[in-house]
Amino acid sequence: MKIKVGFGFDVHQLKDNHPFYVGGVNLEHHKGAFGHSDADVLLHAICDALLGAANLRDIGFHFKNTDPQWKGISSIVLLKETVKLIKQKGFEVGNIDAMLCLEAPKINPHIPQMQQNIAAAIGIDADDISIKATTNETMGFIGREEGVVAYAVCLIEKVTL
Repeated sequence: MKIKVGFGFDVHQLKDNHPFYVGGVNLEHHKGAFGHSDADVLLHAICDALLGAANLRDIGFHFKNTDPQWKGISSIVLLKETVKLIKQKGFEVGNIDAMLCLEAPKINPHIPQMQQNIAAAIGIDADDISIKATTNETMGFIGREEGVVAYAVCLIEKVTL
């Protein structure tokens, strides 16, 4: 068995009266993440972690923000496509550990649904997906609610027979 670890990071601007998708959940908030797709910062960080672990570059390489096919697309679709790519190299996802950094809204009530959404997209147990959230103590662009950040690490494994 070969085990690899990946790390992912993503950041998106927050804009007034824009949808705010995190972990496949549309959060009610006066601001939302802005991007080419649905700008789901958590799923983008997870995609980058998985792609990096499998040495498949990054999300921007596979899903270019200049390609109209990805405009407005659900990042759950991007995650499913990412999993297909790593499976083509013989890898399976072991677990995901992720951290969100934003001032508002509160993420804790939504974590179980996010875990379920991600588990369904990847094909693993929700118990293998850890999601945590913190604030930036009102400092910087995160503290001013100008942006949102996510970090993710993953473990992937290749079983050789």
